[in-house]
Amino acid sequence: MIKYSLVVRMVLALLGSVFFFFLFLWNKDIILRMKKEVLSQKDLLKRDIFDYCKTLLISLVSVYLIVHYIFLPVQVKGTSMYPTLEDKALGISNKIGFTLNGLKRFDIVIIHMDDNNNYLVKRIIGLPGETISYKEDKLYINGEYVEEPFFDESYRASSSHPFTTDFEEITLGENEYYCLGDNRPSSRDSRYYGPFQKEQLSSKGVFIFYPFSKFGVKSW
Repeated sequence: MIKYSLVVRMVLALLGSVFFFFLFLWNKDIILRMKKEVLSQKDLLKRDIFDYCKTLLISLVSVYLIVHYIFLPVQVKGTSMYPTLEDKALGISNKIGFTLNGLKRFDIVIIHMDDNNNYLVKRIIGLPGETISYKEDKLYINGEYVEEPFFDESYRASSSHPFTTDFEEITLGENEYYCLGDNRPSSRDSRYYGPFQKEQLSSKGVFIFYPFSKFGVKSW
């Protein structure tokens, strides 16, 4: 499970505001040098306040556009994707890449669940039109065995039971995706909710920046 991270939003907003504030100061300095007339202190104060408010507004709008159309800030909750993603990890997910490049097998995706902004983070296993099943801890797609190279094999081998329990064949409809957590024994996913519709998938991939030991891209 993931949620919008207030910390991530604040960091992005702060960085955006600082960037545009310094941009504003740089531009203001150039304009001042180009001015031929001498302005009164009162006029300078009014102009500075106006320019600062304008820069702040541009910064906030820029951050809003980045957060809603380019990157989705996330905070992982729970261990359903462990060890790929740890509980309480902070990062961003790729919205523009999802739109431009589409989805492929084994992409990590962010799934929108309801109107309360609840999300899941899972991995795509089955694509539209495919028939999916698990037998003896192995993935079969359209009757053929498919390896899952993303697994941490040492963690997988530590399970005293089958890491992925068997289930009968399920054929996906148009725009349906079968998504599972990497930590199969502790994940509520398509085995519980059923296939997810394409319109439920909000973004793909996760870039983790905390914890630092996991820093980097987890499928993009």
